[in-house]
Amino acid sequence: MSEREAMPGTDDPEQVGLRFLSVAYRVREKVDRHMSTAGLSLSRTKVLQLLARRGALHQAELAEALGQAPRSVTQAVEALERAGLVTRVNDTGDRRRKTVTLTAAGHTALSAAEQAGRQILQQLFGSLDAHQRAHLTTLLTLVETATEV
Repeated sequence: MSEREAMPGTDDPEQVGLRFLSVAYRVREKVDRHMSTAGLSLSRTKVLQLLARRGALHQAELAEALGQAPRSVTQAVEALERAGLVTRVNDTGDRRRKTVTLTAAGHTALSAAEQAGRQILQQLFGSLDAHQRAHLTTLLTLVETATEV
């Protein structure tokens, strides 16, 4: 029996949950590494996606929408600004607030990162047949619903 095959006692909720967390972490790391070949991390891609979808936002709005600490978002935005992917300007009504806007270069980088993300996800989940993907989707939906209770 291989290490990845089910072993007695490994189907209890705690063991399944730990394995899920481990696999989810490995998938995220693989996606992040692959996206970085296009010049962006997964977390910075999420910032650009939000700006592309919602338009210019204050940094505090970005942090809230991403569910991240304002300082973490500030660091990401500063790095994106240094790379020329976003611009930050002082808010006209409150000079302490900064409005973040996606640049043309940001749109280009976002497209490349999203393509890299799609490519690696196709590779990883394309290894499952349609029935397996449908079953996985059902299971993920059940777990997701349980997190909302």
